[in-house]
Amino acid sequence: MWIPTDHEKYGVVLVSFRGTVQHGLPLEIGDTVQILEKCEGWYRGYILKNPNVKGIFPSSYIHLKNAHVKNKGQFETVIPVEDSVITEMTSTLRDWGAMWKQLYVKNEGDLFHRLWHVMNEILDLRRQVLVGHLTHDRMRDVKQHITARLDWGNEQLGLDLVPRQEFSMVDPDEISVTELYKLMEHRHRKKDTPAVASTHHLFVHVKSLVSANLGEELEVFIHIYDGRENRPLSERFFVKLNKSGLPKSPEKTERQCTLFVDLGSSDLRKDVYIVVHVVRIGRMGAGEKKNLCSVPYRRPFGCAVVSIADLLTADSKDDHLLKVYACNTESEWHQIHENIIKKANSRYNLSGSNTGLAVALQLLHGDIEQLRREYMVLFTRGVSITRKLGFSDVIMPGEMRNDLYITLEKGEFEKGGKSVARNVEITVYVLDIDGQILKTHVAAGSGEPGGDEYHSLVLYHNNSPRWAEQLKLPIPVDMFRGSHVRFEFRHCSTKDKGEKKLFGYSFVPLMQEDGRTLPDGTHELIIYKCEENASLAECSRYLKLPFSKGNLPSNNQTLKGAKESFWITSFLCSTKLTQNGDMLDLLKWRAHPERINDSLSKLKEIDGSEIVKFLQDTLDTLFGILDESSQRYGLKVFDSLVHIINLLQDSKFQHFKPVMDTYIESHFAGALSYRDLIKVLKWYVDRIVDAEIQDHIQQVLKASEYIFKYIIQSRRLFSLATGGQNEEEFRVCIHELFMSIRFFLSQDNKSTSPVAQTQAVFLRTFPAVYGELLKIFAVREVAGFVRETLGSLPTAVHADCLEAVKLQCIAKTVESQLYINPESRCILLPVVLRVLQAHMQEQRDLVMCARIFTSMLSLIKKQENGTAEPVVSEEVELIVESLLGVLLRTILEISNRPQQSGPAMRLQFQDVTGEFVACLLALLRQMSDRHYQQLLQAFSGKDNLRDFLLQIFTVFRILIRPEMFSKDWTVMRLVTNNVIITTVLYLSDALRKNFLNDKFDYKVWDSYFYLSVIFINQPCLQLESFSPSKRKKILEKYGDMRVMMGCEIFSMWQNLGEHKLNFIPAMIGPFLEVTLVPQPDLRNVMIPIFHDMMDWEQRRSGNFKQVEAKLIDKLDSLMSEGKGDETYRELFNSILLKKIERETWRESGISLIATVTRLMERLLDYRDCMKLGEVDGKKIGCTVSLLNFYKTELNKEEMYIRYIHKLYDLHFKAQNYTEASYTLLLYDELLEWSDRPLREFLNYPMQSEWQRKEYLHLTIVQNFDRGKCWENGIILCRELADQYESYYDYRNLSKMRMMEASLYDKIMDQQRLEPEFFRVGFYGKKFPFFLRNKEFVCRGHDYERLEAFQQRMLNEFPHAIAMQHVNQPDQTIYQADAQYLQIYAVTPIPESQDVLQRDGVPDNIKSFYKFNHILRFRYDRPFHKGTKDKENEFKSLWVERTTLTLVQSLPGISRWFEVDKRELVEVSPLENAIEVIENKNLQLRTLITQCQSRQMQNINPLTMCLNGVIDAAVNGGLARYQEAFFAKDYILNHPEDGEKIGRLRELMFEQAHILEYGLAVHEKFVPQDMRPLHKKLVDQFHLMKSSLGIQEFPAYVRASPVHFTNGSPRTCRNSVPNIISPDGGRGVARRSLPSYPAVNRYSSSSLSSQASNEVSNITGQSESSDEVFNMQPSPSTSSLSSNHSASPNVTSSAPSSARGSPQMAEKHKHSRENACLSPRDRPVSAIFPNPMDPAQRAPPHQIGDATLPRSDPNLSAPDKVRHTPSSWSLDSVKEGAPSFSDSFGKTLCPPVPPRPLYSAGSSAKNMRSQSPVSASRSPQKTMVPPFTPSPTECQSTSLVSNSPVLSGSYSSGISSLSRCSVSEASGTELPAGDHSSFPLPQPTTLPNSVSSSSDEPIRRENKTPPPYSVYERNNPRRPVPLPHSLSIPPQADPPALPPKPHQLRTGSMKLDGTSDPRVPRPRPLPRKVSQL
Repeated sequence: MWIPTDHEKYGVVLVSFRGTVQHGLPLEIGDTVQILEKCEGWYRGYILKNPNVKGIFPSSYIHLKNAHVKNKGQFETVIPVEDSVITEMTSTLRDWGAMWKQLYVKNEGDLFHRLWHVMNEILDLRRQVLVGHLTHDRMRDVKQHITARLDWGNEQLGLDLVPRQEFSMVDPDEISVTELYKLMEHRHRKKDTPAVASTHHLFVHVKSLVSANLGEELEVFIHIYDGRENRPLSERFFVKLNKSGLPKSPEKTERQCTLFVDLGSSDLRKDVYIVVHVVRIGRMGAGEKKNLCSVPYRRPFGCAVVSIADLLTADSKDDHLLKVYACNTESEWHQIHENIIKKANSRYNLSGSNTGLAVALQLLHGDIEQLRREYMVLFTRGVSITRKLGFSDVIMPGEMRNDLYITLEKGEFEKGGKSVARNVEITVYVLDIDGQILKTHVAAGSGEPGGDEYHSLVLYHNNSPRWAEQLKLPIPVDMFRGSHVRFEFRHCSTKDKGEKKLFGYSFVPLMQEDGRTLPDGTHELIIYKCEENASLAECSRYLKLPFSKGNLPSNNQTLKGAKESFWITSFLCSTKLTQNGDMLDLLKWRAHPERINDSLSKLKEIDGSEIVKFLQDTLDTLFGILDESSQRYGLKVFDSLVHIINLLQDSKFQHFKPVMDTYIESHFAGALSYRDLIKVLKWYVDRIVDAEIQDHIQQVLKASEYIFKYIIQSRRLFSLATGGQNEEEFRVCIHELFMSIRFFLSQDNKSTSPVAQTQAVFLRTFPAVYGELLKIFAVREVAGFVRETLGSLPTAVHADCLEAVKLQCIAKTVESQLYINPESRCILLPVVLRVLQAHMQEQRDLVMCARIFTSMLSLIKKQENGTAEPVVSEEVELIVESLLGVLLRTILEISNRPQQSGPAMRLQFQDVTGEFVACLLALLRQMSDRHYQQLLQAFSGKDNLRDFLLQIFTVFRILIRPEMFSKDWTVMRLVTNNVIITTVLYLSDALRKNFLNDKFDYKVWDSYFYLSVIFINQPCLQLESFSPSKRKKILEKYGDMRVMMGCEIFSMWQNLGEHKLNFIPAMIGPFLEVTLVPQPDLRNVMIPIFHDMMDWEQRRSGNFKQVEAKLIDKLDSLMSEGKGDETYRELFNSILLKKIERETWRESGISLIATVTRLMERLLDYRDCMKLGEVDGKKIGCTVSLLNFYKTELNKEEMYIRYIHKLYDLHFKAQNYTEASYTLLLYDELLEWSDRPLREFLNYPMQSEWQRKEYLHLTIVQNFDRGKCWENGIILCRELADQYESYYDYRNLSKMRMMEASLYDKIMDQQRLEPEFFRVGFYGKKFPFFLRNKEFVCRGHDYERLEAFQQRMLNEFPHAIAMQHVNQPDQTIYQADAQYLQIYAVTPIPESQDVLQRDGVPDNIKSFYKFNHILRFRYDRPFHKGTKDKENEFKSLWVERTTLTLVQSLPGISRWFEVDKRELVEVSPLENAIEVIENKNLQLRTLITQCQSRQMQNINPLTMCLNGVIDAAVNGGLARYQEAFFAKDYILNHPEDGEKIGRLRELMFEQAHILEYGLAVHEKFVPQDMRPLHKKLVDQFHLMKSSLGIQEFPAYVRASPVHFTNGSPRTCRNSVPNIISPDGGRGVARRSLPSYPAVNRYSSSSLSSQASNEVSNITGQSESSDEVFNMQPSPSTSSLSSNHSASPNVTSSAPSSARGSPQMAEKHKHSRENACLSPRDRPVSAIFPNPMDPAQRAPPHQIGDATLPRSDPNLSAPDKVRHTPSSWSLDSVKEGAPSFSDSFGKTLCPPVPPRPLYSAGSSAKNMRSQSPVSASRSPQKTMVPPFTPSPTECQSTSLVSNSPVLSGSYSSGISSLSRCSVSEASGTELPAGDHSSFPLPQPTTLPNSVSSSSDEPIRRENKTPPPYSVYERNNPRRPVPLPHSLSIPPQADPPALPPKPHQLRTGSMKLDGTSDPRVPRPRPLPRKVSQL
């Protein structure tokens, strides 16, 4: 049975548990679990990090821990009972763990590794804490270390700052907000600005001396030297080195390492140096022989210097190699370091080239105890301490020191009978009172232990040596009296075995008879001569002699005049001994009572360090004198006491205050002193007002704290001794004293008066007295003293300084022990509040005001302890009444105040703002319902309440600002928000009661709503962005405050009633921002408000256009900031649709909701696509979708223009220059050529509309140029040129014309690639909305083929699945939760047929029209209908032809556009066969033409094509068609196909004729090695003819000079077949009657000569107008007319590489386009025409194809030229055909001007005419100059040709007959006529009509607007008169000509004043002139 647990509540998993049992809960080792129930060895509970999943687990797997249970029962929470630091460590490490892994993923290796080390370190420290074996101090250090590491990690990872007290996390609910702020600020400061240490220490480690010429032992002395004052700052550190230059005692580190301690900040200067002296011990001369002298001497070696400032930058113990210098002369040794510092190079040099001293130097900061903790290893290993000379900056009490430093300065010696100067050595001894040498009391420096004696340096042959050697004599205090130092002088001979001969001595006693020590300074000692055998053992003999020349009596001239002297400098550093006689006189006052007055007077002149040494003795002396002679010396003793007290205020001696405190508590015994002290103090206070000089009085008042301490302690001692006698007398004295104080404080004086300054001095010290008064008086009594004293100050104080001091006094009062007591607080609070209010109202001393306020509120919180005591409640009431209003005003004032310039001022400003904010929050948190009621009732009128609400709402908005608190102060922000929402809930009632209905106030309500909105949108409340643990903590503590505020907004909104209209549309944006917060509850509450807004707006206006406009405007900006998601879109849609179900305006509401929802779809897609790392294609597609939506559905011009520029930037970045141009054209179209000023917008400056349009034009032209779309650029160049011309700006006009000319050159000279087009279907729900379940046609990149495109798409959509068939998917695919891509190549259907059919237009112009402005694309899929005949598959081979119409033509503003319409037709097997043969015939003609015009590099393509056709025909190719379609069964079963069968027969005969001619051409050009193949082809051709039953070609074939016919039976039933012969002439057949009834009919007039059965048809255009057989006709040739039909089905569906390259093998062509299809579904790669498609039927006047030539139907028979067979020969072809190569296969753009006029003498290629003319027959072979239309001839209304789409695609997969490159063929070529036959009519103009209205394709209503292209402009151009030479006969009816760039635009001026009704008018664009 499961039993709820009582104690087993919390545990840690020891072993992982898989949870395989029923209801088992899987556990991982280390998880923490909360236990709910237990049963027989099992627990039931949950893991704390996932409380929703509960289960059972074995109890043995759990380690139980003590825990505290809150809310016991169903909703209980468990808090482990453990050290809070441990708890924090555990939770923090868990949070870090997840983030640490992310660092690895983000490749932040450095932080990853550092954090890993810190985490391991924390885990180790955690173990130490858990074990619990640490000492108290060590535990403290470990915890401090842990918290430092935790803070470091949190800062690095951007986590929150944790407020702590004593290393433990603080619960913000358990302390006041002001205290919380202080903690946060303290930690923040600590983090930002580490405290600057005032004490520094230098660590030195001597390692070795490197030198080439060692061999002697060395002594190294290091000290710190002040270069400014030229004196040493420290004693010396002494290290002995052996002969190798290494330390002598390597095992004793204290002898190599030292710490120069107690360096002040002033010592870290550039002119403070570390000076090293090196002394060698050995022979006198460095180069002497070893046997000369065995006695070692201390001799100078070298010196090194380094500035201490160089070490400030070094953080670690860097090794330094110091250069060692030697002096040039030994007499300079004493100042070598000064010379090195001064860089006096002439006085020293390097002691050796490689000599250097290796030392480690490191500066350490902090007091010595701190260093002991931080550098434990250093101190445990051993380090000697090297002290400063003298006391440190701060003298600590209890510090024992007694060091005498003596420096051997210099000596003056006589020669002593020697010829050379002496080598003098000094030996120093210290002797005690008995004359015994003190052992170990002579030290050369720290590091080495002291010795019995010291030997100085020996300077060679120098009678005036200067040593400058410092000794340290650490003599105990008790041995000082009677001790002396003796200096013995010896001459060190370099001969006589180097003995040292004594020749004199000096001495100096250490203490004088009166107890004073040897004074500091330089002493000139007397040298007494003596011999070695003279006994110095009896000291008493010479101690009676004078030791110094300064002490000699004036009559002793003998010793004064002695030449020999010795100088030393002494310096005593002692805490017990004094050199001051006045101090000794005072301490021994009883011995000389007569000197008391004098001694007390001299006390002020004694140095402070001497007084503090003897502080207790001095104080005993003073109070002893006071007790014995108070009348006589009372005033002087009081003054002396004041002097000593004030001395301790000095920073140097401030640490002696505790010594005085201890003295007062423990040693002071003056029980009667209080009377005298009170009396003298009152005497001084009473004289303040009258005294002229206040300095001394101010000194007295400055010491009043300690004076009161002495008074109170004295009174307590007296009471103890007497049992409390004279109590009343004492109270009276104190009251009188305070009366005197109040009187002098009440004086109103100017700030400059001495009394005001004295008042300020008293106020500074007064709060320190409270604590002393409390020792005797009751709390309320002391509070009364304080209140009356502070209350006595004048209210209108003139002195600013006094005001500040008064405030400081109040601050100290509030912080004092007195104020903490609630009894005294209620007495003092009114005084404090009065002063505080006055200052805050005047905005003075705000920092101090904030400090006072903070202290007051901290105390209130402390006293509360969770329950509101009556006293506390009253205090809050008082504070609210006095300060709440002024506090709000203060915060507003300082927040709006401009920031000061200095960083310190800014910091102070920020601090005071933060502190006032904390005060406000603390106060509001203390306020209860009663307080709010009283506050609101206290306002006298509605206006005051209104002002208060506006103020508090504004302040709350300031508090919410991100800059209010640091980024990582989340704890503080949450507390702030909790207080704000609580207060707002209280105040909203006041808002409802006072400002609704007739009292409605818009401003207050608006302020309320604005505050609520920004409250909800704060980053610190967006819980979704937090870690799960942090989110859980916040929800447990505060709940989701956003939802609470949202409910409050909704409630308040509902109360507004009709006043809601005041907030529509203003609040739509803010409320929308709230609903975008990803919190479901908040959204459910807030979204219905929009329904309410729509309803009220509908009532007011009858619509809700305002709501719609505002929603749309705000949605874009908010969603681009990353707000909103798919869930929101669905919720918005569903909630509002549900809400409006019963509304009368339901329909318009649904429309609005649908519009907004669709906008959200696009905005969400746009945001997702714009993420970093997304491919450009997605970004562009999404932007296009959004841009079109803004234009078409929303008509938001500004947003539309913004997205135009975003799209432009994307295209430009992706180098889609053509698309970028089209995009920018959208904006250009919105502008006019006007001078209207435009405002600054995006990156455009303020300028006129004309200037902006000019700039746009130039930018677009530049991009068209980059994108090789030069035809489009030409149009814009012309438009700009017109503008320049109209303004007579000829300079720019010239530039523009040159630019236009350069574009023409590029069209003709530069290569352009033909793009591929691909159809892409995006199926499945996982695609973005703008792609989902839609199909697009995409323009591929350069050189991009199907495989590459497919791979690119799969890379862009890595989760997509490529579909392997081309069938339309079913609904399961559409609705699938996946992504499916269906990709295949499609063929463009060009619209510009007039250009493509025109003769003489070069290929590189034509190819532009084939691949630009394409609206329709086609794809063919072959299939078998019915039963498939295995013997002949052609019988059942049908073609499914799909035509795709786009919403916009390509290229445009995107590389892909959506398919608007699909048309599906089926092509029958017969029609398919006709197309295949037509296409093959055209391919053959093309290759023959190219071969004859020498455009081929080799003949292989023609050979392969001939071989393919003939071989297929012989082996059954054409025979299969005969078998399939000429069989009687088929003819009988399909009577409707009679014409088509006839057409197929014609084409088969035509093919045979072409082959015959092709073989003739092939024979002429075939190389020798391929002759056998040619012979084989000829033989097979004869077989083919016989298999077809052709013995001789029919008459109609022979008579009809076929021009590359390619018509289908449907569109070309009037055409006459042609026959060709390799040696035939060229004829032009007359058009037959339209009613041509049967296949075999032909015009009899065209059969006048059998000669016309020759190759005239082969001379039709192919590939380009220049690729023609230009044969010279015979004069006798008859004029024939023929009509040729052109099939619309010409353009290949294969990739352009295949289309443009006939040489490519058929199998390769086929495989590329079928790459993404399965074998079963693969098409034969042919695109077949649909004979039934009426849309593709050519109009009567435009029969033909873009690729086929046609005869002019308008020429009469006499005007035609007849050709004779004899006029043709292959030779003549060869002569007449110029050889040149046309480049093609490039992508081009709009219209091209016609070719220029050719002269009569131009080459044969110029013979073709550009338009129909009347030509007379001529016997000469003359050229007819082609006609060039007038420059003023008008073009059609659109630059895109309006002729119907007639081109198609063909198959390459059926047989070798199936491929021909026909898409490049051009139009009709006319025979040449006599030049003189051209008529010269009068000038006339052309009609504007160029094509009939039937040419206009039917434009369907698009989903998106058509591209704003250069073709749809309507700017008129000036008409230009037509020249005589170019005029056209009126009777001529010209065919449709290609549009020319220089022609007029739509709407251009009609020269005849009328417009042709046949000219279609373009659809008018929705045009709005931009205001931007």
